[in-house]
Amino acid sequence: MAPDTQQNVIYTVYFIFLHNFEAILYSIGIIVTTLLAIYKPTRGRILIMWGFVILLFAFEYEKHILEPLKEQTLNSLITQRESIRIEYYVTKILTKAVPLLLPLFGWFLIVTGIFFDRILQIIKKSLKK
Repeated sequence: MAPDTQQNVIYTVYFIFLHNFEAILYSIGIIVTTLLAIYKPTRGRILIMWGFVILLFAFEYEKHILEPLKEQTLNSLITQRESIRIEYYVTKILTKAVPLLLPLFGWFLIVTGIFFDRILQIIKKSLKK
């Protein structure tokens, strides 16, 4: 392989990794918590797993889903005459509210799952004494 082609392949792999770094981390989180939940299922681990799933979806939503969904929604809601109000609300909800609320909800589930696991462990230890 020519040196410039080899360098281009390395750069391509590197930039693909950089572009998808968050998605890779969230996927690793999903895999690890799924394996832990299979080994010893708890409510907390399931909440953590769903938190990572929602964070992965939020990442993909912002990168790939947002603009086509916005355009499709506007095209289906505004057919005959232009409606600035509908366009304003659809734009605000799909571009501001959803990208803010999805990661917040994902992290809320992760924190809640960690909290459940810790609290239940403390309760179990106190009941054994």
